[in-house]
Order: sequence, then C-alpha cells, then structure tokens
Amino acid sequence: MLLRPTNEGLLAIGQASHAWISGQLARVWGNAEFGAVVPREEVCLAAEQHDVGMAEWDLRPALDDETGRPRDFMHLPVATHLGLWRAAPHKLLTQSTYAALLCSMHGSALQRFRDLDALPPADADDVRAFLGEQRELQERLQAALGRDEEEIDRNQRLIWTWDALSLALCLDWAPYTQRDVPTAGGGATELRLTDDDLGGGCALDPWPFVTDTVTVHAEGRLLDAHEYPDEPSLHAALEAAPVRRLTFSLRPRR
Repeated sequence: MLLRPTNEGLLAIGQASHAWISGQLARVWGNAEFGAVVPREEVCLAAEQHDVGMAEWDLRPALDDETGRPRDFMHLPVATHLGLWRAAPHKLLTQSTYAALLCSMHGSALQRFRDLDALPPADADDVRAFLGEQRELQERLQAALGRDEEEIDRNQRLIWTWDALSLALCLDWAPYTQRDVPTAGGGATELRLTDDDLGGGCALDPWPFVTDTVTVHAEGRLLDAHEYPDEPSLHAALEAAPVRRLTFSLRPRR
C-alpha cells in the first residue's frame, strides 16, 4: 500500500492500482529513441500485474503501531514481504509465462537492494533462500519460453522503470531521476521527472512515449482519520472510505 497525504485526508493507494499506472505507461512507451516494447502484450501485462501478490493484502493491511496508519510497502516485515512476493509470479502463471517470469525477476531485483549484513540473521537467510528459489523458477520459465536473455533483461529493466515512475507520480517525488532506462539499440539513459510549472502536471525528459502527452490515473481510498487504534478499526474505515481518482498528466520538458 502507498500512502499519500492530501488536503482531504490520507489517500491509501493499493499496490495493484499503482501497478495499473505502470501498465498505462507501458502501453504508450516506445518512440524511436526508446524502441518498441517486445513482446508487447506480455510485457504490458507484467507491468500492470507486477504487484499482483499484494492485491489481497491491501484489502486488509496490517496496522503500523507506531503511526496508527496502514503499514505501507516500505515498512513491511521482511517475512511478510517475501511471502507476498513468493506468491506473486504463481498468480500470473495461468495468464502468461512471460509475465510471470518478469514478475519473479522484479521481486528478486527488489530484494537484492537489501543490506543483508544489516538484517537480523534469520531475515537475511530468508532473503537468500527467496533469491535462490526465484532463480530456479526463472531458469525454468526461461527454458520453457526459449526467449533471448538480452530481451528478457531489457524488459525487466523496463518494468523497473515504469514501476519507479508510477511511484514517483503517486508519492509526489518530483524532481526525480530514474537511471539505467533502456533505449533503442541496447543503450541506456536517465529520465528526469519534474513539475511542469507552465502547464501543471509533470514534465519528463527525454520523452519516451509515442504520443505527445500522456495522462494516467489510479484509485485510492480516502481515510478521514490519520490514526487508528487497532486493525478492526482500520479495516472498517477502509471498507467505508470513499474512492478518489488520481490523475497525472505528463508532457515533454519545455
């Protein structure tokens, strides 16, 4: 779950809704400088579904006892986070082997960011076990697909890029720079997201999309209180919370 403070209250954005933005970005990605998305449907599906493992969790999230808010995605216990990511690629296997492979690779990339030396030994061992399990799964899926490894690596980096841009929009990170973004011909570049002071919305440089402007949206549930005493109170508030639509407009930097 993502948490975005607003003038009305606290907007709780489900991981699957944030991932929906990733899919929207994927479907308009790929001008001459950045190259086409191939295979298009499978990669767009993976972008939109990469957080599928968290969809049910976000319906009844854990309470963060320190804040009285839902526990957001950056503060999940290691064991909980790994459990959700272990389940994620298997949820995609009945849709697309390729999308399941990219989902597994994305989860592995997230866990490799952890400083294992700073974790309790049991958590560090669990992360290592997770990475080993996912490596075996990825090897099996890649063998079944018979696709080029460079293609798959490029697409995993694209999923990472769209995921980061969606987070930057939902959590208002601008100015934000995303590095190692694949371009046409095997290169890579940086994308710089800034506020577009002239026209509202955000500006992106360089421009990677096939259209002149891009508008994406997600949904969140508006909580009217910032602190809840227990999980039943939080869950009841989420069930009753009004839905709010978040819309983001992107333009080339002027």
